[in-house]
Amino acid sequence: MIIFKLPDLGEGLPDAEIVEWHVKTGDEVTTGQTLVSVETAKAIIDIPSPQDGRIAKLFGRENDVIETGQPLLAFGDSNLAEEGAKAEDSGTVVGEMESNEAIIPETAIGLAPSSTTIKATPAVRALANRMEVELSMVTPSGRDGLILADDVRRVARILAEHGPMEPLRGVRRAMARNMAQARAEVAPATLVEDADITEIKSTADITPRLIRALIAGCKAEPSLNAWYDSHANGRRVLERIHLGLAVDAPQGLFVAVLLDIQNDDDEAIVGRLSELKEKIKNRSLTPAELRGYSIILSNYGAIAGRYASPVVLPPTVAILGAGKSRDEVVVKNGEIAIRHILPLALTFDHRAVTGGEAARFMKAVVGDLEN
Repeated sequence: MIIFKLPDLGEGLPDAEIVEWHVKTGDEVTTGQTLVSVETAKAIIDIPSPQDGRIAKLFGRENDVIETGQPLLAFGDSNLAEEGAKAEDSGTVVGEMESNEAIIPETAIGLAPSSTTIKATPAVRALANRMEVELSMVTPSGRDGLILADDVRRVARILAEHGPMEPLRGVRRAMARNMAQARAEVAPATLVEDADITEIKSTADITPRLIRALIAGCKAEPSLNAWYDSHANGRRVLERIHLGLAVDAPQGLFVAVLLDIQNDDDEAIVGRLSELKEKIKNRSLTPAELRGYSIILSNYGAIAGRYASPVVLPPTVAILGAGKSRDEVVVKNGEIAIRHILPLALTFDHRAVTGGEAARFMKAVVGDLEN
């Protein structure tokens, strides 16, 4: 009996969600045959069989999340697979693994500042359990922050009106994890500026010009094109620019990467963007095209919004955001004029980047856009 574990599907991908099994117990498979399709934080990936053999056991059902390195399926006799799986790993599907973490007191999210500990009688806790209500969601009405039975019933009615909770999967699950990591690790600071883009002939799709301007910014101030290691308290400034593009999709927010873009001219940038958009549309991006970015660009203004505080995703140290451009009355050369203005927002990790470095980067970006 041989246990086949979920392989490492790429940097920063700790788990994967089973989308569809292409085999079942008892099937004979050959090397390279597709066993299962899984969705990671980055893309949908088909996992091939590493050998010839008979499928003895599948560890997980569709929509189950499997951690990297945990059993995915077993080859061999089914009885042996059952015994071997128990001997090798008492919990093969996420959710069944034992935890060594200490039990901590329950805390309430969003309660009054005077109380953070959930207060409820055993009867009320039992009622909440029966009605599938998390006590952390309940606002107490009792004395000294005590949750009453009516409080639980009120939340249960609200939840029933809105239907069951939607679990975060795939890209959205990864987005939530990345945002939590960014909140916990990064010391963000945001610098805003306006660029006069009146002289740009066409602003229907400003993304190629933004990319060219970002490249100019990185060349003027390379320290923003870097990775920061919070554990080693050090940074690695990169010569090559691996541009991450924040992509808004129905599945959630993710970042696609254009590697080695530092020497691309306008025509090459447009071509690579067109190819990337097609892959995003067809969901054919590979894991390699969704990791390794060294700085991020977010063109949120293509939808709406003037200024923002974009989120820096570790280990990168900077993200440039572009808002919605507009015509504005300004003073130019001592005269009042109507100019087309593009708002910019640069968020940087202040642990690794100084305010002066961020300002020099922004100055170069604006200068390129206005050239």
